[in-house]
This record gives sequence, C-alpha cells and structure tokens, in this order.
Amino acid sequence: MPRVLSIATLYPNAHVPRFGTFVARQMEALAARGDWDVTVINPIGVPPVPLGRYKALAGAAVSGEEGGVHVHRPRFTLIPAVGGPFNPAMIAKAVLPIVQRIHAQEPFDLVDAQFFYPDGPAAAQIAQALGLPLSIKARGADVSHWGHKAYALKKMQAASEQAAGLLAVSEALKRDMAAIGLPASKITVHYTGLDRELFRPLETAQCRQKLADDFNVQLEDGERLLATVGALIPRKGQHFVIRALAELPDTHLALVGAGGDRAALAELAHELGLSARVHFLGSIDHGALPVVLSAANAMVLPSASEGLANAWVEALACGTPLVITDAGGAKELVTAPEAGRIVARDADAIAAGVREVLAADYAPQDVAKTVDRFSWEANAAALASYYESLIARS
Repeated sequence: MPRVLSIATLYPNAHVPRFGTFVARQMEALAARGDWDVTVINPIGVPPVPLGRYKALAGAAVSGEEGGVHVHRPRFTLIPAVGGPFNPAMIAKAVLPIVQRIHAQEPFDLVDAQFFYPDGPAAAQIAQALGLPLSIKARGADVSHWGHKAYALKKMQAASEQAAGLLAVSEALKRDMAAIGLPASKITVHYTGLDRELFRPLETAQCRQKLADDFNVQLEDGERLLATVGALIPRKGQHFVIRALAELPDTHLALVGAGGDRAALAELAHELGLSARVHFLGSIDHGALPVVLSAANAMVLPSASEGLANAWVEALACGTPLVITDAGGAKELVTAPEAGRIVARDADAIAAGVREVLAADYAPQDVAKTVDRFSWEANAAALASYYESLIARS
C-alpha cells in the first residue's frame, strides 16, 4: 500500500475544529478507499511564551488517529506578525525529526503539501531530505496573498521547481499560479469534494424554525433570507452585502463565520438601520450549515479572491443559488442560471443579482443538480490517480 505524508497547517484541531475541515475530509476520503496509507503532519505555530489564544492552541497540539488518518501535531516556533519569512524553515525543523523516525520504520512514497505557503517550502525541505517526490496544492489565498510577497514568492517558486506535480482547486487558480511564475506544465486541476449525505436540500420551513430556535433569527411570512458563509475579513466582502440589504426590503441576512471585521460590520448595520435584519451566527458546527443554507433564498459572497470556495459548492448542494463575484473558479461553478448570478463587487450589483435570483425562484432540486459531479469519493479517486502518477515517474 503506498504511503503519503501530507504537511498541512490548514487542518482542524481541538482548539479550532472548523479550521481547514475540507483538507481533513479530503485526506479522510483518500484513506477510506483502503488502498492508501495517509499520514498528516499538522504543525501548530506557538510563540516562545504562549499567552492568550496561543496557550489554548498549544494545548491542541495532540496527535492521534482521526478518520482513518495518522495525525501528528508538533509545535513549531512562531513569531506573531513578523514570522512569515521564517515559518517554512521553523516548520521543517520541528517536523523533520518526527518524519525521519516514522520513515525509518515504514518508508513513505510521496511528500505532499496542502497549502502553498508556508507548507510548500517546508514540505520541499522534507521531501529533499527523504529523497521523495513532492506535490504541492494551491487553494486560493496562498497564491493571491502569499504569492505577492517577494520573500514568500521566491520560496514558492523554488519549491515548485522541485515538485514533481502541483495541484490547483480551479482552472482560474491554475492561471493565477502561472501568472506568478509557477510552472503551468506541472499543474493539475483538482476540484473540491462534497459530503452529499450532509449537504442536500432540506425542508425550508423546518430549517427556518430551527434558525429561530437556535439563533433567534425571526422571519415573518413572506420575508426572504440571504446567507453569507465565510470568515469575517475584508477579502470576503460582507460589508457589500450589508449595504445591498438596504436596497432589499423584507430581506434578512445571516452571517456565518468569525473574524476581525465583526465589530465593524455590526456598526455598519447599525448605521444603516439594519441591525434587526442582520444576524451574526458566529462559527457554527459544519453539521448545522445545511440548515442555514436550506433556510436561505440565496448565498451571497462577494469575495475579492478565491480558489473555488467550498461554501459555494455546499450552498448549491443544498438547493441555494449563489450571488457571487467573478473570483477564482466562479465561472467554473455558475454554469447555468439555476446556479445563480456572477455580479460586480458593489452593493447595487449585488442587490440586482439577488433580486433576479429571488424572482426566478428556482426549485432547490434543480439548483442542487448543478453540483452533481462533486463528491469526496470523486475527489479522492482523482487524488489517488494523481499521486500514483507522481510515484510512477519518480
């Protein structure tokens, strides 16, 4: 059975159980096939003196078997705010002794990174030390953010030259990778997966009642609901949605996610007189997300950049059309009117897109059919085939 070693800073742990769940689902789906042995190293960055949230994060550096995957969580030294240039080396320093011990007992066949920076350059050092082929996956922000920092880009380009293969979550991201000097000839597009048992259309009235019971989101008969799923950060553009809400009477907005923009978004809703119609749900359990999405008439996410957002796919699977910006792989997903609308990143365009979707009143089952091709099984099969090709060429 081939053995893959995956380096993933983007991975859930006890302190942040919702962080990088899509990476965990991917690796668990690969392990569930029964023909791959999967080990994940999830390095936890902690300052020399862990205080506040870092103290809780340090406590989450626990290893074990999770979903059929061997997960190891070594701590590496993190210098907050200024440690970006040093993180790959610090990760490799912490990870390599563990990896060498495991590799000596039962050799790996491939080293893999689940995010291009800092994971990619760290994985490159480890792959070189073990004499193994390297794969690196790009997911969006690693290219749009880190790929435009000179020190990170230099390390990313060097790692990509060493790599036997690269992955991108969309064709659009593949083009963005090539634009910053990563070798296009090595890039394979690998679309996200989907838990089809969890994400499916649910009965709207029941979901709205549960929203009322669990989050005090009270909707009157005839009122509409928009959902926005994503971290509360400027890149996701929730402030555009709140401004659009001012043009959409009898419409509420449920914001799922946490982040530094929460206070500013709440203040904006107050200034516009929309506080009663803007509901902050916080970070919710992934299993509760289909309830929010099935209760909504549309999922609105005007991101400045994306790869191919899992939240887009999950919303469509729940029968909820999208109103999104032309970011990342948006055009690879919104390929039929039932999937929603791609709009400009401003409040007026968002409001117009929402009005079109609400007027169309697409049947949830028709919306859900637009993502029939997505599943974790298909994702794992494509990943296994790609990994096998890299090993065969090594």
